[in-house]
Amino acid sequence: MALTIGAAQAQTGGRKILVAWYSWGGNTEAVGKFIQQLTGADVFVIEPVEPYSSDYRTCTEEAKAEINAGRARAIKGNVPDIGQYDVVVVGTPNWWSTMAPPVLSFLNGHDLAGKTVVPFVTHGGGREARCFSDMERAAPDAEFLRGFVVPGNRANGCKAEVERWLKETGLIG
Repeated sequence: MALTIGAAQAQTGGRKILVAWYSWGGNTEAVGKFIQQLTGADVFVIEPVEPYSSDYRTCTEEAKAEINAGRARAIKGNVPDIGQYDVVVVGTPNWWSTMAPPVLSFLNGHDLAGKTVVPFVTHGGGREARCFSDMERAAPDAEFLRGFVVPGNRANGCKAEVERWLKETGLIG
């Protein structure tokens, strides 16, 4: 996926921010777009080389098999110069109590040592489960800030909650 460069990041204290997400049904994307709008962050959309089925049940079974086998689905490209970013905000749906396999590929494919990583999760009832702790295991040399969690059915209307969270974590003033 090509990198989308955000607007000036005036409210972020001069930190360069990247927001990256994987979204199957649009919920995680909605939250990621709110984060981008509020921070002026650059965007990297995590896309699997082989897309998941558009049928929900089939998709969940594909993801379950990958997660149970410990596989991370290959993604299209990487961020060309992750080193330029101070903060990487990473979004995922909660699939089978962990991050979606393409997000694991993103974390495995980038050196996040010394970076601040800020996770966010959309879910269908399972909250963040192990998503945050599994992300921390995948990027052990990064500093993690408190994540954001929202039910998928509220993702499109949660901009005020996202803004409050970004202020509480110090990402915006």
